Amino acid sequence: MAIASKVMPYDEVRRDLWRPLSGASSRYIVVLVLLSAVALWGLVAWGYQLYRGIGVAGIRRPVFWGFYLVNFVFWIGISHAGTLISAILRLTDAGWRKPVTRAAEAITVFALMIGGMFPIIHLGRAWLFFWLFPYPNSRLLWPNFRSPLLWDVTAISTYLTGSIIYLFLPLIPDVAQLSTHAAGWRRLLYRTLSLGWTGSDREWHALERAMKLMAGIILAVAVSVHTVVAWDFSMSVAPMWHSSIFGPYFVVGAIFSGIAALLVVMSIIRKTMHLEKYLTPHHFNNLAKLLLLMSLLWLYFTVAENLTAWYGNEPKEMSVFGARVRGNFAPYFWIMVFCNFAVPFVLLGIRRLRSILTATIASVTVLIGMWLERFLIIIPTLSFGRLPAAWGHYAPTWVEISISVATFAVMGVLYLVFSKLFPIVSVWEFEPHSEAEE
Repeated sequence: MAIASKVMPYDEVRRDLWRPLSGASSRYIVVLVLLSAVALWGLVAWGYQLYRGIGVAGIRRPVFWGFYLVNFVFWIGISHAGTLISAILRLTDAGWRKPVTRAAEAITVFALMIGGMFPIIHLGRAWLFFWLFPYPNSRLLWPNFRSPLLWDVTAISTYLTGSIIYLFLPLIPDVAQLSTHAAGWRRLLYRTLSLGWTGSDREWHALERAMKLMAGIILAVAVSVHTVVAWDFSMSVAPMWHSSIFGPYFVVGAIFSGIAALLVVMSIIRKTMHLEKYLTPHHFNNLAKLLLLMSLLWLYFTVAENLTAWYGNEPKEMSVFGARVRGNFAPYFWIMVFCNFAVPFVLLGIRRLRSILTATIASVTVLIGMWLERFLIIIPTLSFGRLPAAWGHYAPTWVEISISVATFAVMGVLYLVFSKLFPIVSVWEFEPHSEAEE
């Protein structure tokens, strides 16, 4: 059953997709409380860091970037799940995208909100983060336009704004329908968000044009954002960073981890919300093929990056290369290769093995591998810098670990709350009117 609206009446589809919005089971409440407790503990750890100073983290000379910047790059990469997957599928009018797009777009917004916090967490005096914005002040001081942090802030804030609009536009017809059936504060919320939607032909045409326009814009912004993040590294003269390949390498890695995150989320909501009729094996099969393709592209860029360093045999680069492949960081490197290539290639490359379960397992391993990849990009280079006298060691503290774990809990909390306020699968796209419009 590939498309539910072709075999079920629209009223039945709407009942199925609205059902998760009503009530909260005891399991839902327990999970929400546990995740909120972990998120609160992360907030306590950050408060402790603000009180005691950045020295309570493991960040010290020469490794000034630790878990915070690893998580920053990781979450910005995850955010590409919605923009690139949803935008490309919408622009190409892929019919199978309908149950997938909203889940992907929500991941984008939440991942950007989380990832965008890490440069602020990494600041010693986080309350002065507004100094990064270009504004005139009483001392006539402006931010340094050559600083990559300024361009990170500009790119991420633009990306987040566009992603929120891109998530909101397809929500309008659904919240307009919900406003006629809800009561109390929900009715007020839905009526406010519906913007007076009446469902006229003129509004439908305007919405379709707006969504396709935003899809094109957000696609360009998403690519530019992760190339800006890559330039944070490649514009330096640090070993293994000063590479022209970093732009496309980071974009490929971002799409790779984004597809994996989307598959994991889809698997969870399919099981917990009983949406087997809408999130079918067909959708998982298509996304699993995309994940396999990105795994092969990731392998190509990884081999190209390391082969170039090995063939060049430049002493500074070889010190980092050796630490990665046969030194202290070798276990992490080979686990990364196993998670990002070996597992997806076997589970998804062999047709008989490809299923919802194997796609989910492969996606979990990819997320682990991509986090390790970000770790291996940052830590070995800073630990084995250009001068042997400046080499050092990095070990995260409980503060960094607590904040890092808390971000995953925050992602869970945001998704749980969103799934209780809005349909996680776009209802109006199964409506006969919307089919005709397409």
